Amino acid sequence: MIKVIIERIIADDMESTYEAQLKNTLTAVMGAKGFISGTSYVDINNKNKRTIITDWQNIECWKRWHKSEVRSEANSQIRLMLAQEEVVKTLESQPLA
Repeated sequence: MIKVIIERIIADDMESTYEAQLKNTLTAVMGAKGFISGTSYVDINNKNKRTIITDWQNIECWKRWHKSEVRSEANSQIRLMLAQEEVVKTLESQPLA
């Protein structure tokens, strides 16, 4: 399993519009092969900073979704609301011992 962390800075006064569009994207991703779960967070110190953490079966499933036309269409409106490009991090767990 991998985690994908997406960090976004939303333009001022776009919070409610962003939240509505994010629901459309989350609906779309639920049908993606290998998607397990996802949660959206608001930075306590910066209401315009959002972090989305998703779990995927493997990196191939994430890459397929990330490059998909469905994701591109779902995120097209979100991109217009951002103050800067989103940052995407992909992580895999490592045993501690």
